Amino acid sequence: SVQTLRMYETEGLIIISKTEGNQRIYSDSDIERLRCIRKAINEDKISIGGMKRLHGMIPCWDIIKCSSEERNVCPAYKNHLGGCWTYKHEHSVCAELDCRSCNVYKLSSDCGHIKEQIKNITLVHHEQLLEHSPVYDEVAAGAVS
Repeated sequence: SVQTLRMYETEGLIIISKTEGNQRIYSDSDIERLRCIRKAINEDKISIGGMKRLHGMIPCWDIIKCSSEERNVCPAYKNHLGGCWTYKHEHSVCAELDCRSCNVYKLSSDCGHIKEQIKNITLVHHEQLLEHSPVYDEVAAGAVS
């Protein structure tokens, strides 16, 4: 329904393009995103709040390659209550980006991509932790078998 679509927009689950006359335009990727939202709500029983938190867990800083200075002032990096596109970005690379065409937003339109991004960043950080641990240093040096 129209009310449901507007609620998804208000909640930050979807960014809609509008004409000069302020009419909403839905692209094929918008339709796919809406299908994902409906499936998550109806079949997977994920609430809108739950979906917002999932979007908030997408490692946007890793996808965009933000500097540590940008991460330190980024509300999306510090919070997890919605996708990065729901926050106001003033002092980062994202301030100049169009969220609708951003890779982070595009990746979040497919529920499977969200899981893959979280898995990838988790694996990378796990490997980095191992590389800097004393046990890893001993294994790499051949001291531990």
